[in-house]
Amino acid sequence: MSFFAILISLLIEQIKPLSRAYPIDEMISRWINWVGRNFNAGRDHHVWLVWLITVLVPAIFVAMVSMSLSDSHALLTLLWDVIILYLTLGFRQFSHFFTNIRDSLERGDDFSARRYLSQWRHLDASDLPRNELLRHAIEHSLLSAHRHVFGVFFAFVLLFGLGLGPAGAVLYRLAEFSSRHWSFKAKSAIDPTLDHIKNLSQKLFGLIDYLPVRLTACGFAMVGNFEEAINHWRRDAILWRDLNEGILLAAASGAIGVRLGGSAPENQNMSGALSGISPGIEEAEGATTGAVPVMGHLRSVVGLVWRSVVLWMLLLALISVANLLG
Repeated sequence: MSFFAILISLLIEQIKPLSRAYPIDEMISRWINWVGRNFNAGRDHHVWLVWLITVLVPAIFVAMVSMSLSDSHALLTLLWDVIILYLTLGFRQFSHFFTNIRDSLERGDDFSARRYLSQWRHLDASDLPRNELLRHAIEHSLLSAHRHVFGVFFAFVLLFGLGLGPAGAVLYRLAEFSSRHWSFKAKSAIDPTLDHIKNLSQKLFGLIDYLPVRLTACGFAMVGNFEEAINHWRRDAILWRDLNEGILLAAASGAIGVRLGGSAPENQNMSGALSGISPGIEEAEGATTGAVPVMGHLRSVVGLVWRSVVLWMLLLALISVANLLG
C-alpha cells in the first residue's frame, strides 16, 4: 500500500502541482506561531512543550486517523495516505526556482539567474560569478530534493511499516519546517527563549533526519559514481558545519564529479522567508574536489535525483511484493 500511495501522490503532483500561492505553508507558520504564543512562557521546559505540540500532536492525529481506517476501509486508507503525501512530498514545491535559474542561465541571462537565486537562497547574489551561481543552485537543489522528497519518503515508509500510516511524512515535514521557522524568528527578534526553541528544533530535526539523509546519500552513491561518492562522504562531509548537510552534499559531489562547498556572503534580510522558502545552507569551510560547476552539472543533478527516485521506488515495490507473497 505504501508503494501505491507514494506513486499516486507523485503522479498527481506532476499533473496537478500545488499552486505556489497554496496556503499550506502559511497555515503551518500560523500553527507554529500560535503554539509559540500560547505555550512558551519563557522557561526551559516550555521549549520542549512548544516543539512537542507543534510537531508530535499533528503526527499523532494523522496516525490515529490511519489506524481507525486501516481495519475496514482500505480505499479510504489509501486516499488518506495519498492526500497527506500530496501535501508533504513532491518536487514541485521547490523546482520552480531551479527551473527558472537553469532557463535563465541557458539564455545567458545571468542577471535573472542571480535574482531567482537571491529569492530562493536569501543571499546577495549580485556579484556572484557564473560558476558560483551554479554551485549554489546545485547545492540547494540537492538539499531541497532531500527535504521535500527523499526525507519525507523515508520517514513515511519507516513509520508506515509500524502501522502509523503517513504520520512519518507529517513528522518530518513539521520538524523540518519548525527548524527553519524558529531559525528565522530567532534572527529577527531579541528573545533568548527563541534561541532555545531554535536550537532544540534544529537538534531534534537533525536526529529525525539522521537516517533519511544517509539513505539519500547512499542512493546518490548507488546511481552515480559509487567509489567517488563514498570517498567524498568519508573525507569531505566535515567541511560543512551541519554534518547531515555535509554527508548529502559530499556524496552528491562525488557521485556526479562536481566541486561543491566554499563560502559566499549571505544577506541577513530574511523577509518573506517564513513563506516556506528554505534558508541558505550552512556554508562549507572548504570545497570538495571535482570539476568547477558548469551547465552540464545541472542536468547531472536532475538525472541523479530521478535515478534515485526510481531506485528507491523499485526497492519499495520489491518489498511490497515480498510482503504480499509472504
